[in-house]
Amino acid sequence: MTFAITGASGGLGRLTIEELLAAGTPADQIVAIVRDPAKVTDLAERGVVVRQGDYSDRAAWPAALEGVDRLLLISVSGPGASTSHSSVIDAAVQVGVGHIAYTSIVNADHSSHPLAPEHFKTEQLIAASGIPFTILRNAWYHEVYTYLLPGYLETGEVVAATGDGRISGAARADFAAVTAKVLLSEDTGSKTYELGGPSFTLAELAQVISEVTGRTIVHRDVTAEELTARLTAAGAHPMLIEFGAAGDTSIRKGEMYTDSDAFARLLGRTPKPLAESIRAAL
Repeated sequence: MTFAITGASGGLGRLTIEELLAAGTPADQIVAIVRDPAKVTDLAERGVVVRQGDYSDRAAWPAALEGVDRLLLISVSGPGASTSHSSVIDAAVQVGVGHIAYTSIVNADHSSHPLAPEHFKTEQLIAASGIPFTILRNAWYHEVYTYLLPGYLETGEVVAATGDGRISGAARADFAAVTAKVLLSEDTGSKTYELGGPSFTLAELAQVISEVTGRTIVHRDVTAEELTARLTAAGAHPMLIEFGAAGDTSIRKGEMYTDSDAFARLLGRTPKPLAESIRAAL
């Protein structure tokens, strides 16, 4: 059984490969597909097969997927993502890949989150391909917020337009563990999982940061318009300015929350607490 992982040099890709290796998968049965092979020389040295695959080079994908039984398509984000993904999906059909797992976003079929439409388009492309699939609709990683810890600690605030919206977050490593279990599963039927860990609001995030650090961190809820103005004044990346307020509004509506127990069932253990992710980031 040969497994291929796209975006293998990224955080989720690397962690998933580590999970596959830890589960006893021979290294030469794992194909790490990356845009720049130089970024995964360490994996190659451990016996993992490295192949080049760039979304802008549609013709390269059949060779990248040759001989692959199960494919993990780790999504890219932003406008046109589904078009990029289609290069991989079409090549998977061409070379006879037996199963596709795809990392989507929670509630993709009805979410107003600005990333959701491209994810849902990709889900539809996979379903139309005729290849059995597993759609992994992931909620946010803890790391979406622990990455911002320096700013929270500097200002003493978690500023957002999320209101009391709950986020079914979990550590990236736990998402990787679930992903690897799906790839290794003998159940090859098509299915869609809504995946997320114990939920929290950003007010609760601020409270946990305070408890872990001994510093007083408060949550300040603002309007979407105020958030956009703050991001613009701070010189944030245009995509963050465009998506930031819309993403927070989606969370405010409850669209980053799921009551599905699929994540806990697949993980088979207690997810890493938010406090532990914060300690690790610090």
